[in-house]
Amino acid sequence: MFEITVSSKDGKWQDSVRCGADSCELGRSRDVILRVRGWKVAPKHLRFEKELSGVFVLDISRGSGVTVNGKTIERHGPLAEGDEIGFGGFIATVTDHSPAEGADGLRDDLDLEPDISETTVLGTLAAGADQQERLRSEYMTWAKYVHKELVRQMDLKRMHTDTLSDEDVRSQLGDIIETVLQSIGHKLPQGMDKSRLKKIVLDETVGLGALEQLLDDPSVTEVMVNAFDDIYIERDGQLIRSPVTFTSDEAVMATIERIVSPLGRRIDESSPMVDARLRDGSRVNAIIPPLALRGPCITIRKFSEKKLTDRDLIRYGSANEAMVTFMRMCVEQRSNIIVSGGTGSGKTTLLNILSNFIPMEDRVITVEDAAELRLVQPHVVSLEARPANMEGKGQVTIRELVKNCLRMRPDRIVVGECRGGEALDMLQAMNTGHDGSLTTAHANSPRDMLRRLEVMVLMAGMDLPVSAIREQVASAVDIVIQQTRFGDGSRRVSCVSEVTGIESNTIQLTDIFRYQQTGFDENGKVVGHYAATGVVPAFYEELRSRGVTVDMSIFQS
Repeated sequence: MFEITVSSKDGKWQDSVRCGADSCELGRSRDVILRVRGWKVAPKHLRFEKELSGVFVLDISRGSGVTVNGKTIERHGPLAEGDEIGFGGFIATVTDHSPAEGADGLRDDLDLEPDISETTVLGTLAAGADQQERLRSEYMTWAKYVHKELVRQMDLKRMHTDTLSDEDVRSQLGDIIETVLQSIGHKLPQGMDKSRLKKIVLDETVGLGALEQLLDDPSVTEVMVNAFDDIYIERDGQLIRSPVTFTSDEAVMATIERIVSPLGRRIDESSPMVDARLRDGSRVNAIIPPLALRGPCITIRKFSEKKLTDRDLIRYGSANEAMVTFMRMCVEQRSNIIVSGGTGSGKTTLLNILSNFIPMEDRVITVEDAAELRLVQPHVVSLEARPANMEGKGQVTIRELVKNCLRMRPDRIVVGECRGGEALDMLQAMNTGHDGSLTTAHANSPRDMLRRLEVMVLMAGMDLPVSAIREQVASAVDIVIQQTRFGDGSRRVSCVSEVTGIESNTIQLTDIFRYQQTGFDENGKVVGHYAATGVVPAFYEELRSRGVTVDMSIFQS
């Protein structure tokens, strides 16, 4: 709350009013907080705005002018006790009655009498958590204010950052933030770390804001922004609410723009959803209002800095030695493989690991919606789909890329994920000499995967009989690897199956390996074991008959 006193320059008239809102206006109009009658006074002459650092005055007269202590201003503040605001032959002064708040007040609230009772201990812990929340809220509130001042000063200086490097942009904006912090230093709560406040503002301006520290944390595998003040993370397979937040919806939108703009993608009301990636390869999905009712949402699947190998599969308990040996042989001997699983089950990670088994001399072409695959082979061509532009033109779909890569003399085709009509082109490629192709798709079991393939082929718009589609699937697909995410967050290869043909219009599927869950341990972790079914895959017999050395012991149940 602040009080405004207005008087005429000759001292014959004076009036005052208290403003309890964040902003109040003066002028001769009827809808201002204090009406000032004078022929030099504009209908709405000046506006007072209450911000964290104090009261600011803005000239909204459209030419009549406002002065502070004799100097013409457009915006000035925070106002001091004796500042005189001149306008239209009148003088205004402001007295700020807002209570000062600081970190000391927070500490005073926590003063407790020495006591070792359980109630007191619990109360102290609760008070400490409350203090942390209040301090976090203070940082976010002041960061929002400093960010607003930064943008205003950038506008005044007519700064153009498009031609500057990231380092230069950070340096110049950091200097401006330092200036802002110095001007409001006496208003900041005691104990507030200016360097931390600067980092929060700088990250939101040129970085990824609140997401920076989450993405830097190697234990975080996924980040989910439900709203600007509601962020969840995945750590060790468990979802946890993060104490980190953005300052506003606008800050989230700015972060989304910084992610998608360098990739040539766009997001706005006409195109409110986008898939993109970060520089390190992490996958990003964003959706904004009007589709997202609580505000802009971001989901980031972090890309592991370390490229996982088959040894990691065994170390993490995601597969056993026999299964890895079998999968390696399948890739090396050019079997067509589909990795099946639910969302977040680790399909793309497993596909990356399987790609390590492709011989180094092969020419590999990858096709993806958003490039995630990182192949180790030297001869790799990576293709990425493109959405439509603002005019609705220029879209290039996965299906078109799959068709095109057939003309690029591939030894292997790796499709990041089949979601629709591209499944038909993938099956045709597998059936026309492009053996050893790899892809992923969503399904809950190998049998469901084959049914989904039928549906996706129909999505291509071809009026094919189901019997013809099943014959294509049975002829093209050799192996289905089922990846499963269990309730404790662990991810395992739960089933490896071989497609053995078609009989009575039904695709025949035989399990080679399975994961058998037997219960949970004392920590709630899934307990089980991998087992071979005892069935020897048909193509192994063919390899042995051709003189290829194969290890038949891995199939012993």
